[in-house]
Amino acid sequence: MVRSLTRARAAWVACALVAFAAAAQAQQAPAPTPPTAAAPAASPFAAPAPSAATPAPAATAIPAAASPAPTPSPSVPAPAATPAPAATPVPAAPRAPTPNAIPGDSGSMGETIDLTAHPAAYFDGKAGRDEVYSAIIGAIGAVRAEIDKAGLKPTGPPIAIFLEADDSGFKFRAAVPLAAAPDGKTQLSDAVKIGQTPVGKAMRFEHRGAYDDIDGTYEAITAYLDEKGVDAQDIFVEEYLNDVKSPEDPNLQVDIYVLLK
Repeated sequence: MVRSLTRARAAWVACALVAFAAAAQAQQAPAPTPPTAAAPAASPFAAPAPSAATPAPAATAIPAAASPAPTPSPSVPAPAATPAPAATPVPAAPRAPTPNAIPGDSGSMGETIDLTAHPAAYFDGKAGRDEVYSAIIGAIGAVRAEIDKAGLKPTGPPIAIFLEADDSGFKFRAAVPLAAAPDGKTQLSDAVKIGQTPVGKAMRFEHRGAYDDIDGTYEAITAYLDEKGVDAQDIFVEEYLNDVKSPEDPNLQVDIYVLLK
């Protein structure tokens, strides 16, 4: 193998010299160009100069033994800057539900007013403590039905007047105020009679919430009256400002009137 490579190199050099001489004769130089003593021997890896007569075979490039250039790592695009998230608005703190009436000295809480008498149709009933609201709403419905049948005009919210209370329940009067009393009548049916709403000085309080929670309001009212030394009657009135059927409905609005002595 070594000899073959040596012979190939020699033939390659000879061809290069012949081609060089032919090129010099073609140019008809007056004197041959003396060889340059300092010129290095032709590199065996250099391609020979082309001859005018016979083209030299193309040189086969032999790769150098140099270490391969490092493959540049693919350019990794820088991640797009993550936009800062929009500031999430802090939700406003939910409003606390209106508590049962906490009596006060100003506004509608514990204010003293004068109740004026109005004609009314009413129904007297009795109910246990656990069913009093349903009984009152049923009685108000019966009164309204008789008012409509008689062609009378109601005015103002319905009320319940609590007449007596004991461990078994309440005696109440469910009433609907009228624009005018019917002429010559004291009752609209056997159960629904004609009378008037309470009259006199009273203190007004509020209950906003389910009727099932109204006992807490009455406890607060009692504490307030004791603290202020108010001398009250044993009669109080509930005025129903909206039409709520269930005692569990938190949307109920009731004004409570405590009649004073």
